[in-house]
Amino acid sequence: MTLRKVNISILIVAVVIFLLVLHHNFLSLSDFLKRELSDSSPLGLQPIDFIPAAPQRLIDERNDKEISVVIAASDERLGGAIAAMNSIYHHTRSNVVFHIVTLNDTVDHLRLWLSGTALKNMRYRILDFDPRVLEGKVQVDPQKADTFKPLTFARFYLPSLVPHAEKVIYVDDDVIVQDDILELYNTPLKPGHAAAFSDDCDSTTSKVAVRGAGNQYNYIGFLDYKKETIRKLAMKANTCSFNPGVFVANLTEWKLQNITKQLEKWMALNVIEELYSKTLAGSITTPPLLIVFYKQHSSIDPMWNVRHLGSSAGKRYSPQFVKAAKLLHWNGHFKPWGRTASYAEVWEKWYVPDPTGKFNLIRRHSEAYEAK
Repeated sequence: MTLRKVNISILIVAVVIFLLVLHHNFLSLSDFLKRELSDSSPLGLQPIDFIPAAPQRLIDERNDKEISVVIAASDERLGGAIAAMNSIYHHTRSNVVFHIVTLNDTVDHLRLWLSGTALKNMRYRILDFDPRVLEGKVQVDPQKADTFKPLTFARFYLPSLVPHAEKVIYVDDDVIVQDDILELYNTPLKPGHAAAFSDDCDSTTSKVAVRGAGNQYNYIGFLDYKKETIRKLAMKANTCSFNPGVFVANLTEWKLQNITKQLEKWMALNVIEELYSKTLAGSITTPPLLIVFYKQHSSIDPMWNVRHLGSSAGKRYSPQFVKAAKLLHWNGHFKPWGRTASYAEVWEKWYVPDPTGKFNLIRRHSEAYEAK
């Protein structure tokens, strides 16, 4: 009887030990899976490359403040993104990390361009954007499918692009920075605001270059106020719009307010109800941002987004004004890599030649088209 009790006790101890080991292994597996999920996004934003070592100049100065800059890089405009990053990198001594969003077929070209030139010491992370995330949210005209640019929507998914950052800067690929990006990063955001933009109708840019632009820089230029859904929002049609090509985002607030889901909601509604204006809106990415951030955004210094260099308005800027600008933005039809845009020589200063020669060929085609 005593021996039987001993055997039962031994069996119980063995079972307990087995369960403890099993529990420990389960926890380890759970942690592993969490780490795996945190490194990949259900949105198809997959990390491809990451250069973790900070440049020696930053280590020597003990400047470890990390500034996350998000930029989209499509293959036909890759030279623009390269020049933008080069100008940012050479005007700051801060620890900038570029999060470059691109499509899978551009990754090899981008990696070669970065690693085979003077930009090889930049810190960067390449993200592959899966256009399928936009299914049901963007209506693409089959006859104009080639003009659809999925990467323009990357800015909607900032928390997935830079999951561990509290604050990020987003910039378009047609910009050149002429001052320390740290100043833009330090833009104060009011409590409850998830982003800071440059307003269109009262900025330095507008006062200098685009007087009398009318509705083009108001909400009515981007939204169809004949639609009941828009009217119910009670947003004044003459409200000044803002430019989403350069902005600072507070990702903590962005997540709290679920900004991405809000943007996706209005994208999907537009597919059903066609809420965007068909007259003046030049970007299908701007309207949902205008709705979500209506009177709920802070402002950046207008000199950090001097715009319209890609249109005839850019010709009105004086050389002194252009030199004083902290960020030049060639939004509009004419891009600086086509050479016909205003002050293209400023962009040329920061352009790093494509080691494959592919973008140089695209530039020649662009110049030929713009010359017609």
